[in-house]
Amino acid sequence: MEYSWSIIFLSLCFSAVITIFITQTKTKKTKHSLPPGPPRIPILGHIYLLRKFLINTEALLSVLFKKYGPIVTFRIGSSTSIFIASHSLAHEALIQNGAAFNYRPGPVTPSCIFDNSYTDCGSSTGNRWRFLRRNLTSVVLIPSRYKSFGGARRWVLQVLNDSLFKYHVESGEPVPVGDRFRYAMFCLLLFLCFGEKLDEKIIKKIEETERAKLAKFEGLGVFSLFPRLGKFIFRKSWHEMVNLRSKQLSVLLPLIKASRERREKVKQENQDENSFISYINSLFDLEIKEEGGRKLVDKEIATLISEVLDAGSDTTSTLFEWIMANLIKNQNIQEKLYSEIQGVVGSTEEIKEDDLEKMPYLKAVVLEGLRLHPPTHFVLPHTVKEDIVLNGYLIPKNALVNFMVGEMGRDPKVWKDPMEFKPERFLGDERQEVDITGSKEIKMMPFSAGRRICPGLGLGTLHMEYFLANAVRDFKWMGVEGHDVDMSERMEFTVIMVTPLRAHVSPRPK
Repeated sequence: MEYSWSIIFLSLCFSAVITIFITQTKTKKTKHSLPPGPPRIPILGHIYLLRKFLINTEALLSVLFKKYGPIVTFRIGSSTSIFIASHSLAHEALIQNGAAFNYRPGPVTPSCIFDNSYTDCGSSTGNRWRFLRRNLTSVVLIPSRYKSFGGARRWVLQVLNDSLFKYHVESGEPVPVGDRFRYAMFCLLLFLCFGEKLDEKIIKKIEETERAKLAKFEGLGVFSLFPRLGKFIFRKSWHEMVNLRSKQLSVLLPLIKASRERREKVKQENQDENSFISYINSLFDLEIKEEGGRKLVDKEIATLISEVLDAGSDTTSTLFEWIMANLIKNQNIQEKLYSEIQGVVGSTEEIKEDDLEKMPYLKAVVLEGLRLHPPTHFVLPHTVKEDIVLNGYLIPKNALVNFMVGEMGRDPKVWKDPMEFKPERFLGDERQEVDITGSKEIKMMPFSAGRRICPGLGLGTLHMEYFLANAVRDFKWMGVEGHDVDMSERMEFTVIMVTPLRAHVSPRPK
């Protein structure tokens, strides 16, 4: 990243001086203090830790949690960030005080920052956010619609299996697991968005632009913290973002235009347009009441579709790759899972959605993957619109509040042998009761919790169980001889494998 530390220093000083005295005065009036943290430089706060924070946020915070406890403050100028690694404090904030923590600080998801707007489903607050989220849920994410996507899932499964079989028969080369599964998920999500099977070249072009954007997610954070100054301080990065946005629109806008024209033609010919309700058709119908009942423009629709692609493809494919890595390292777990699947559907029967409910070990494997390898180690940040007291500490108005998903899932006080992949912890005598939504108690929160819980929880879990069950039933997965599976992590938009997983696959006997 192109950091000019002197410019950062000066810009932070400028913004801090304007508001610091108001902030400090307000803090002094209350009997409650901010959560603990390292010593601060007057006005500048923790500017001396900024480089460490940007390079390896988790490593720095891990040190701070050990020294100061499970809730710490990190402050740069007048900007205050609170980091929470406690299960009970997360439950108190997101569930017991859900209304107070129901806000986002502005553009926080990749597409929203990328577009420099507030139109996405993940970031906005108030009626607009609820309106967009309700539409997405009712069209794509509501459980009653899951089965209507069954044909699309079967098509994508065939695409994935053909690809895996090609590696096994034609090349004999190991499969790049994440790449293959990510492409399959793009096929599926684009079908849900546009209601049709897109050409392979178009799918790959969309995947390429979205991946390029997500690879720069860490760099996008500066534009979230400094939406105006960031354009000037990091001018080169800003121009790269503008170019990526232009490439993204050059692919998506023609598809949106074609979908709009096709829909108008169907209406004019009085054809049945409800045989498959796609996400994009619902977006054409939306009217923003707060803005005079206007319709969404195509660029806004592109941003909303991009949100679905980011949230549904990268997170699911990342989790799939981590789970397969553990199944390759632990062949006994893979074979136990295979035996369960065989006992339910055999070798040749189609695995239907209802069959997944009869596979408790499959669900335990997915839960263990979500616990040990949540796709993101932080949930999207929250904020509060008024001062609030949490565990005796002041959470000041407009502070960024961050919850440590990775820390919670690996906490040795909650989980025995937390760094071991043990699906049995969710079964039998060792069973740990876990409410994945966190409504009763938070032990792990891979989908966040409370009012801002990921609306794709149900569909994402279904996709993971469905494709994982088929992958293990149809193929045996083995490591590459002479190469151990590298379980090292690297943070991008999701927490990916430093060394992408490659595996040999061989078809199971029918």
